[in-house]
Amino acid sequence: MIDHDRLFKELISTFFIEFLELFAPEIATAIALDSIRFLQQEYFVDLTSGEEKIIDLLAEVQLLGEDAAILIHVEAQSSSETNFTRRMFFYFARLYQKYVQRVYPIVVFSFDDPHREEPHQHIVQFPNLKVLEFNFASIQLNRLNWRSFLDQANPVAAALMSKMRIAVEDRPRVKAECLRLLATLRLDPARTRLISGFVDTYLKLNSQEQQVFQAEIARIEPVEREEIMEIVTSWMEQGSRQVIIRQLTSLLGEIPTSLQNTIENLPNEKLESLALALLRFRTLNDLEIWLQEQH
Repeated sequence: MIDHDRLFKELISTFFIEFLELFAPEIATAIALDSIRFLQQEYFVDLTSGEEKIIDLLAEVQLLGEDAAILIHVEAQSSSETNFTRRMFFYFARLYQKYVQRVYPIVVFSFDDPHREEPHQHIVQFPNLKVLEFNFASIQLNRLNWRSFLDQANPVAAALMSKMRIAVEDRPRVKAECLRLLATLRLDPARTRLISGFVDTYLKLNSQEQQVFQAEIARIEPVEREEIMEIVTSWMEQGSRQVIIRQLTSLLGEIPTSLQNTIENLPNEKLESLALALLRFRTLNDLEIWLQEQH
């Protein structure tokens, strides 16, 4: 199962200002960049369903020329949900009540279907009185055309093109274009892996599409093509690490995050040695000892 919430939260928090520049440029240009502060997760009980809900991302920022801070609430919604606009209003009301600060709400609709425009306001009214009209900024990816983002020198565009409206026959080209754009950004290795992993998660190609993808890569300028192939090689290496972690989990049970991080940072030759050694492990302690011996 894909952890959509984690992937989108990681992407948007890492590239927060770039996300705003792409989808809320008026807000992005008004923010004092050194003021951005991510707040701890907010938990709310949905009284209508009894379920506990977690706000995806909440940032406090200072606007240029203003003394009071504002909150920016970003919610990543991976499915079409009845009464979602009401839930967004509940979030807004509780945040506004708790912090007594203006709240700018944004929703990223990331599902593939349906393609109809999702509602983005919650209204309470009577024939003679409108009591409430609550609106939020809506970004519905499956209604955006990926071609409109090809020339955006923005890492969020490079990632989210993979979730936009894509004809089946265009999937290999979109993946190649995402990587081409990523290669031009010259990000550090960690951020490059974040974006490339996001793209690879949402644009898994079958064997036939993979052939078309390789042909698309071959048409790209040599310098960019070399950088793209480095990214693809990194995918393959990361995939090998995940396979080994799954094998270890099957043998030993849940692998602690700290050990997973150590495995993911092993050089390739040590990773090959681990693949041979893991069948000898009987306990987590065996794995820990082996990893300690590699230093």
